[in-house]
Amino acid sequence: MRAVRLKAPGGLDQLIPGDITPREPGPGEIKVEVKASSLNFHDYAVVTGMIPSEDGRIPLSDGAGIVAAVGEGVSDFAVGDRVLSYFFPHWLDGGPTRARLGGVPGDNVDGFASQTVTKPAGAFSRMPANLDFAEAATLGCAGLTAWRAVMEETHLKPGDWVLVQGSGGVSIFALQLARMIGCRVIATSSSDDKLARLEALGAEALINYKSTPKWGNKVLELTGGHGADLVVEVGGSGTVGQSVRAVAFDGCISMIGVLTGISGEVPTAELFQKNARIHGITVGSQQHQEAMIRAVETNGLKPVIDSHYPLEDLAEAFRHQESQQHFGKICVDIG
Repeated sequence: MRAVRLKAPGGLDQLIPGDITPREPGPGEIKVEVKASSLNFHDYAVVTGMIPSEDGRIPLSDGAGIVAAVGEGVSDFAVGDRVLSYFFPHWLDGGPTRARLGGVPGDNVDGFASQTVTKPAGAFSRMPANLDFAEAATLGCAGLTAWRAVMEETHLKPGDWVLVQGSGGVSIFALQLARMIGCRVIATSSSDDKLARLEALGAEALINYKSTPKWGNKVLELTGGHGADLVVEVGGSGTVGQSVRAVAFDGCISMIGVLTGISGEVPTAELFQKNARIHGITVGSQQHQEAMIRAVETNGLKPVIDSHYPLEDLAEAFRHQESQQHFGKICVDIG
């Protein structure tokens, strides 16, 4: 079986394809033939060395595939079942804790850049019945992050305003989920072509942040002074000031990404004047994933996929991600 390993200290030229020997499942484990994965910023941070990992680590946190064998005592899955990985295999339900946020595939343990994996059965959920493997493989990190921001940590109502930044996986999922529950969506991008595609997905107001750098004021204008009830913040330090300007009174900024930096100034006076909050979000629990899967099936939600790469071209897939030219998720076809 083929896999890709990362040589320490990291870097795209340190992604080395090679052979691995599949391991049969022990008690409580399942062996999965991995069919697809997808790229997340977290994966990019691991493979480029921003997040240090063990020498020889198999990267990628997302995985979808078919159960090939089950170990003693496994009753939740049978051979032939289609399964989807959990980003946090120890976070069953409730709130986040240090212990629950451990065991991330491709980071703390080997991930899914491999044609086969053997892991505890509790590291997987079922796959949505309406999705293929590549589509399902976009959900475990980006889809679930957007789900938690839109559905779990806020109390949005039909007609509320949601602001999404850019056209990456989390932002597009947030747009789709917000429209699914009847919210009105404002989308930002530096590309008019991408803005047109976001409009086709349901965004009713569009802002090019290059031509409108103070886009927080534009959000207030577009919403009649109300602001965005939820800002899905993926930029980080370079955008949070405008997000505070854009957020509504008693609104929420879901802090998800750090694309523009890991620290910066926050206009705290305006934040507390608005009685708004900034809420950090890192993916979600297994209970959240199960709820998301039911919603995906019930509403026929289809992830937006930008491109497909074979496992052997994983470094090229990351270079495409690095270019920030993608729209939606970059998938890796494995099995």
